[in-house]
Amino acid sequence: MTRVLVLTAIDVEARGLARHLDLARVPGAAHPHFRTGVLELVCVGPGARDLEARAGGLERPALLVSAGVCGALAPHLNEGDLIVPEVVLDARGARHATAEVAGLRRRGTLLGVTEVVATPDAKARLWLETGSLACDMESAVILAWAAARGVPAAVVRAVADPASRGVPPDLAALVEPDGRVRSARAVRAALARPRALADALALRSGTNAALRSVAQALARIARDRA
Repeated sequence: MTRVLVLTAIDVEARGLARHLDLARVPGAAHPHFRTGVLELVCVGPGARDLEARAGGLERPALLVSAGVCGALAPHLNEGDLIVPEVVLDARGARHATAEVAGLRRRGTLLGVTEVVATPDAKARLWLETGSLACDMESAVILAWAAARGVPAAVVRAVADPASRGVPPDLAALVEPDGRVRSARAVRAALARPRALADALALRSGTNAALRSVAQALARIARDRA
């Protein structure tokens, strides 16, 4: 049995993937942490800010996977489309190669960003500048962390928001630094901006589609390594 450590950014991703994969909550964990069979899943916060604190003390895995949702930059991508990049480009221009995973075809580049991309125009600019298929805030950090420890690392993400739709700042602000989503803030956002509720429902739909795709890919990895 070959152990695979899966890292997500927010608790919605962690709980959604755990539900799809039938992972059990680790008793006593102070943050989202699940484990069953070869898979162990840990939420490390937006931008992977809690990566060392939450994953640094865990048993060394045979493979580390940055998993969860991403935002499309390429206009042909739809909600739920799987992104398994060959390379992750960080915000400084450094390139991080990903490990090959049996059964999953790698293609293209994922762009690491330091803040949520709020508008379609901003997404179009990043696509033209970098040629990246999609973007996220964690994978570049996770790949660099894994490389420093000599652990092979892959990225398995799926599109939550297409290139035609950004993530407005008031929705991005719903996520706390520890990765939890605050429902009270969601209510305030809906009251303050008429389109906020519709935007939130669209993002939830896209996130659910993305997590289903990612869970299917992780299940393939687990079966191959069991």
